[in-house]
Amino acid sequence: MSYPDVRLRRLRRSAAIRRLVEETRVAPAELVLPLFVKEGLTEPRAISSMPGAVQHSRESLRKAAHEAVRAGVGGLMLYGVPTDDHKDETGSQGLAPDGILNVAISDVIAEVGDSTVVMSDLCLDEFTSHGHCGVLADDGSVDNDATLALYARMGVAQATAGAHMVGTSGMMDGQVGAVRKALDAANFQDTSILAYAAKYAGAFYGPFREAVESSLQGDRRQYQQDPGNAREALRETDLDIAEGADVVMVKPAMPYLDIITRLRDRVDIPIAAYQVSGEYAMIEAAAANNWIDRERAILESLTSIKRAGAQIILTYWATEAAQLLRARY
Repeated sequence: MSYPDVRLRRLRRSAAIRRLVEETRVAPAELVLPLFVKEGLTEPRAISSMPGAVQHSRESLRKAAHEAVRAGVGGLMLYGVPTDDHKDETGSQGLAPDGILNVAISDVIAEVGDSTVVMSDLCLDEFTSHGHCGVLADDGSVDNDATLALYARMGVAQATAGAHMVGTSGMMDGQVGAVRKALDAANFQDTSILAYAAKYAGAFYGPFREAVESSLQGDRRQYQQDPGNAREALRETDLDIAEGADVVMVKPAMPYLDIITRLRDRVDIPIAAYQVSGEYAMIEAAAANNWIDRERAILESLTSIKRAGAQIILTYWATEAAQLLRARY
C-alpha cells in the first residue's frame, strides 16, 4: 500500500493524537541534576558561561536539592569546589571528611534522605593544584595506579558521608574495580557505582571548568577517549561492567548519540548520558539571541538522548525540564 491509501499525517493531526502515539517520552525521574557547591560561599554565585546555573553555598544547595525533589527529579550529582588554598598535588580535600564535597553530601542527605538518588563525583580534578584527575608521576603524566589508591579511599569517604551512588569519572584503567573492592571491604556493598565508561576528551567542557574553578593547564587526552574512537568505548564499557559497574555513562551526550545507541544494543545494564556544560551553554546562548525556541530546544535535546538509548540523563536543566514535562503530560 502507498499514497493515497497510506497517510501518515493522520497520526499527526492534533496534539492529543501526537501524544498518544509518541514513541519516546522523557520522564522527570530519569533526569539527574548536577550541582556545584563552593567552599566558603554564603550566597549562590552565578556561572557566567552557564546562564541560570550557579555555584551554591551549603544553604542554597539544600534548597536546590529540595526543589529538584519536589519537581520529581530522579537524582542529584554533587561537585565540590574547594578554595585554592585547599588544593594540593594529591587532592587531599577530596578524601577529607570535612572537605567541601563530603560535607555537601551529608547536607543533601540530611535534606532529602532517600527521596532521590544522591550521587557524588569521584574524581580528584577539582581538588588538585594541577587540575588533573589523578596524581602526577615525575614526568608529569598521570600515574594511573597511584591514583587508583586515592580513588578507593575517596569512594569510601563519599559512601561514609551518605552517597547512594559514586560516579567514577577520572577514566583511569581499573578505577571501577578498585572502588568496588574498597566499598565492599568497608561494608558499603549497597553503594552503587556510576561508571563514566566512555568519557571523551572533547571541546564541550569549557563552561564546566569555570564552574569548578579548574586549575588545569593543558588537556586530558592521555586518559580520556579520543573523539574519533567508537570501538574503544565498547571495550571500556565491557571492562567497567566486568569490574562491577551498576550503571555506565557516555559523556558528552549529543555529540556521541551513536555511542549511546551502540552501547544500548550491547549491554543490559542502565545507560546514562551527560548533557555537558557546552551543550547547555550553546542552547542558552542561541535562545538569548532569539535564534531558537529555548523550551522546545531543551526538550528536543533531551528527547534525542533518550531516543538514542539513554535511560538516565544528567542535565543542568533537570529541575526545569521536569516541571515542563509534568505540565506537558
